[in-house]
Amino acid sequence: MITLRQMHYFDALATTRHFGRAAEWVNVSQPALSAQIMEMERHLGVKLVERARGGILLTPMGEDILIRVRRILAEVDALKLAVENGIAPMEGTLRLGIIPTVAPYLVPRLLPSLQAAYPALRLELKETVTDRLIADLREGRLDGAIVALPIDEQGLKARPLFRDRFFMAVAQEEARLLVSPLTQTELDVDRLLLLEEGHCLRDQALDVCGTGRRSLVDFGATSMATLLQMVAHNMGVTLIPEIAVPTETARNAIRVMPFADPAPAREIGLIFRASHSRPQDMETMAVAISACVQPLLQPHAGTV
Repeated sequence: MITLRQMHYFDALATTRHFGRAAEWVNVSQPALSAQIMEMERHLGVKLVERARGGILLTPMGEDILIRVRRILAEVDALKLAVENGIAPMEGTLRLGIIPTVAPYLVPRLLPSLQAAYPALRLELKETVTDRLIADLREGRLDGAIVALPIDEQGLKARPLFRDRFFMAVAQEEARLLVSPLTQTELDVDRLLLLEEGHCLRDQALDVCGTGRRSLVDFGATSMATLLQMVAHNMGVTLIPEIAVPTETARNAIRVMPFADPAPAREIGLIFRASHSRPQDMETMAVAISACVQPLLQPHAGTV
């Protein structure tokens, strides 16, 4: 196996073209340097240098390998410098998970904002339910995840991002029959459409509507968009988070009705391992998310 030491010795020899001067350069004896070069040649199975009067010559294969060796040594030096000085914030790859009831509305705003502010950042996104995000986070497949809080998991830290109010999405013709703001007694829970098991919004909808009943209009939809298409066709009603209101009211024939105070809401946060090697990146990401989501949480024209 070729070692970094051998590559350093070969680089010194190629630079000085002399065994004695190369040995002085790397502060070893000439026999020690010569032995390491011979060992490197043995492992590679090629001749790297030719001894000549007054010095050495590199073989054609030696010239080619020198280019590769110097490239490797430059990368090693860059790695050492990065570790010593600290990796610049928001550079390199960051793997972020997002729950499905946030991702379609946040990502189109978040990506352009991050690309403009942190051009050296490469963001990898994964959209799935909370339990899978937590598992991926614990196993190191994700650096952070945007989920609904609280998350009671040892070893994970949470950074609150924004308060996401709930509204009730109803068909436009049905909105005329309801009084705004809604109270719990005015809800027809038998017409409540739910996401499939595993989505945190399913359980939140049951909590908001004050029922643990499972004999509802349980279509088992995997997306908010599917539920709202059903609502638009007057097949039921569903809970819609505030972050989704601007997008979904623009493309569906629905109205969103506010709840009477105290209005129900969920807390969206960024979770990450307490042992994460770049916690400052997580804090910076949290600030960026909070800033770009605010325009989605303003008063909405679709509400009644």
